[in-house]
Amino acid sequence: MSAERDREELSRLVQQLPDEEIPAALSELRRRLQTVRPWPPAWFGIEPGDGSRVGADHDEILAEGFGR
Repeated sequence: MSAERDREELSRLVQQLPDEEIPAALSELRRRLQTVRPWPPAWFGIEPGDGSRVGADHDEILAEGFGR
């Protein structure tokens, strides 16, 4: 099925829902669409320092074979 036909079917199905089932269906759709996550993540900033050394040791890390 194409996305357009899927949307049309979804629209028809929504129109057929009994009134008492609308809140649950709406809640489920909202839950599925909540892909926006807060930024920055909670674990940001857990490392001590001001962030100025990020990547400062990359030459040494790569020389030790990181990623091989």
